[in-house]
Amino acid sequence: MSNATTTDIQDNRPRISPEPRKSGLSSRSLPRWAPLGFAVVAIALGVGISLAAGWHSRVQWGLISALFFLVISYVATTVIENQRQAKDRLATSIVWVCFLVAVVPLASLLWTTVSRGAERLDGYFLTHSMAGVLGAEHTGGVYHALIGTLEQVGIATVISAPLGLLTAVYLVEYGKGALAKAVTFFVDVMTGIPSIVAGLFILSIMLMAKLDYSGLMGALALTILMIPVVVRSTEEMLKLVPNELREASLALGIPKWRTILKVVLPTAIGGITTGVMLAIARIAGETAPIMLLVFGSQLINTNPFEGAQSSLPFYIYEQYKIGEVASYDRAWAAALVLIAFVMILNLVARGIARWKAPKTGR
Repeated sequence: MSNATTTDIQDNRPRISPEPRKSGLSSRSLPRWAPLGFAVVAIALGVGISLAAGWHSRVQWGLISALFFLVISYVATTVIENQRQAKDRLATSIVWVCFLVAVVPLASLLWTTVSRGAERLDGYFLTHSMAGVLGAEHTGGVYHALIGTLEQVGIATVISAPLGLLTAVYLVEYGKGALAKAVTFFVDVMTGIPSIVAGLFILSIMLMAKLDYSGLMGALALTILMIPVVVRSTEEMLKLVPNELREASLALGIPKWRTILKVVLPTAIGGITTGVMLAIARIAGETAPIMLLVFGSQLINTNPFEGAQSSLPFYIYEQYKIGEVASYDRAWAAALVLIAFVMILNLVARGIARWKAPKTGR
């Protein structure tokens, strides 16, 4: 058969054109805006039923609306699509609901702190202490507590960062055998130690050595809380460094200590810095060790090695305990200062991590 005859036969075959793809509900598929619509309907039902039942708590409104959202999403997807897609959408909806349940209280706390603390926070509040100020007076500031927090956290960081870094280097680069396992075990145990236990440990040393209250004692308790965080975060960052870099350096005849100093640590310095900053943010809000060891003071004490000091967490507790309107305002303002301090540390950590991150090619 010639090529012309074959072409004629192929041209005479009936051609079936593909059906146009249907969109929307007609294709048995929910549109992209369906979750938003489910959420609007669920909120309307939740609020309506709550008001009809006489419930005025917004927490109840949110929980009932979340339950309706899950039910509506699952039922609508089962009817319109299929049960497999319904299970997938239900799992996705549960993830979103859990996310909102976690974020809403945090956002509410941040909004309350900012709105209440901004009313009292000004230059005078940051540059004056509580010396000679009564609890009911609308004067006084947080300067002495801010100085105490900076000094105590700074001393704890100077002690904890080298110890934690060297311990992590030992565990990753040298640690083998029973000693490494014991160190890892005690680091894990120390990670969950309550802050009051660290304070009591330093307090017992103070009583045996007959030492006085000072910012240094509080810094030592904060050091106990900070070291395991630095060790664990640094250890994980060092494990992420590829072994090929170590092997290439050792193959050139470079000693192992120099390989760690010039290759391993510079590669992981971004993550290490982030871990140290997060550890600082973790200890900046501790109150119990400061109450036991620093004792608090209304005066400005710039010497952390002698005499009582204050700190931002202790200042907040102290002002709340007074129970006056003015003291409540000062407590909210100090809480806002503490949150700003921690937020600045996190931003600095992210900036350093991005700056020191290894450059990747295309």
